[in-house]
Amino acid sequence: MTRWPLPEPMKLALTQAQAAADAGEVPIGAVIVKGGQVIAAAHNAPRAQCDPTAHAEVLAIRAAAARLGQERLEGCDLWVTLEPCPMCAGAIMHARIARVYYAAPDPKGGAVEHGPRVFEQPTCLHRPEVYAGMGEGEAAGLLRDFFRARR
Repeated sequence: MTRWPLPEPMKLALTQAQAAADAGEVPIGAVIVKGGQVIAAAHNAPRAQCDPTAHAEVLAIRAAAARLGQERLEGCDLWVTLEPCPMCAGAIMHARIARVYYAAPDPKGGAVEHGPRVFEQPTCLHRPEVYAGMGEGEAAGLLRDFFRARR
């Protein structure tokens, strides 16, 4: 689907998304990288954790913060398979993540290039660099297959 090789962090995020699908969760995966090293990886788990905030991005942010022993993830990059929602965009902002790479856009629930466009608001405390589209076909395919199987 992709015309060029995907960066390793996005490949890992897609692997996490597949793990979410295999567990019956919406297939979204996230990876956090600092200094070229993966420091956290997670997938959606709201059903398994009985926690509506257990989105892939939030779980990865929590794991990265715990690993670094600090609440700020300055100098870190987040790779995620779907455009972050408003809650996740807020967590990204508060964590001070430097760059966000997301695969597929989310016109219904996204908050980066759709909906509230959190990082463009004057009240936004931190604006990460945002890059979209790497792995879009693969991520969108996982989501389509997941929801098609449930209809």
